[in-house]
Amino acid sequence: MKHEGQFATGRDATGGAVPQNRVSGRAVTTELGLACDVGIVHDWFPVIAGGERVVQECVAAFPNSSVYGVFDFLNDEARRELVGDRPIHVSALNDLPFVERYYRYLLMAGTRAIEAFDVTGHDLVLSSSVALAKGVITRPGQPHIAYIHSPARYAWDQTHAYINSLGGPLGAVKRHLAREMMHRFRIWDLRTPPSIDVMVANSNFIRHRIRKVYGRDAQVIYPPVNTDGFAMGTGSRDEFYLTASRLVPYKRVDLIVRAFSHMPEKRLVVIGDGPEMKRIKALATPNVEILGYQPFEVLRDHMQRARAFVFAAQEDFGIVPLEAQACGTPVIALNHGGTAETLRGLGRNRPTGVHFDTQNEASLCKGVAQFEAYRDLIDPEDCRRNALSFSAAVFRERMQTLVADQFS
Repeated sequence: MKHEGQFATGRDATGGAVPQNRVSGRAVTTELGLACDVGIVHDWFPVIAGGERVVQECVAAFPNSSVYGVFDFLNDEARRELVGDRPIHVSALNDLPFVERYYRYLLMAGTRAIEAFDVTGHDLVLSSSVALAKGVITRPGQPHIAYIHSPARYAWDQTHAYINSLGGPLGAVKRHLAREMMHRFRIWDLRTPPSIDVMVANSNFIRHRIRKVYGRDAQVIYPPVNTDGFAMGTGSRDEFYLTASRLVPYKRVDLIVRAFSHMPEKRLVVIGDGPEMKRIKALATPNVEILGYQPFEVLRDHMQRARAFVFAAQEDFGIVPLEAQACGTPVIALNHGGTAETLRGLGRNRPTGVHFDTQNEASLCKGVAQFEAYRDLIDPEDCRRNALSFSAAVFRERMQTLVADQFS
């Protein structure tokens, strides 16, 4: 798709010719990242997680950018890490008293807030969206690239589970209000795709969900992985298996702990904290060590020394298994969701781990047994090389190429 603008002729902001190089077989302006004025719109900034890391790398790819979000609850240090010295432009909702405690309940107010951002002065708009950001209003001729982390699960495929989970006092009233809110949100959500020029999915798994929900095709650009921070260790491997995650239900750490209760001769280390901590501790057998939250250096050290990393969640993408591979550590993971794409299982060229097929204890135990039987086929260097194909540098290059294509 071609768009009119100062970059359409392949010249810089002063009208001078810009040197060309070749990236992924396409002519790309080497100065485009410095010259293109990009409006980067993200849903909200409560903490720094995977979606916020996408914003961070987009800012690095397009330094002449402005950043928008309905809410910003970051401290000054975290904000500087993410976006440098530029401000994050927020909505009026951000000034509500104690809003960080209930902002997730302001979904419909957020749809109006995202539409209130005036981004029409930018050469291009890049939205990073789970729910709101892709609904930003753009002008005719202004390219809008929407990076979709996932269609909002609570409004689409998991809406019944979400509504039925609302119990306690006035549970029936809560469920009625939630049902009405989700209906209104779905109507708004479906009005947004026609204003998007290019949809990008963070995995093929999400690409299929985008097709199901929005009836649009999307290209896949995997999120950035911190392969520099997670390097291979220099010491020998220990005998323990490792899992690391926030302890929330969908991460299925409980499944991993229960599976290892059936393998008492194998040691499991669990790193992470969260609402499920008490339950996980109650399930733990003597061969399971629960360390709780640990600083980055401790997590990386365990990843570098672990026999293998175990992951049982069905994630849209799943960054942590790739961080483990960046350490040269094989991964045992579910063969559904993002890890079906980011882990090369047994039977493939240069495997980096083992897939198990079903989210239950027996299937995971079978996966561990397969790993034990064939672990010599997995080379730590292959694990590292696979992770590097998902690096932040690869992500930035692909996003710059995609933006350049809008002005070619």
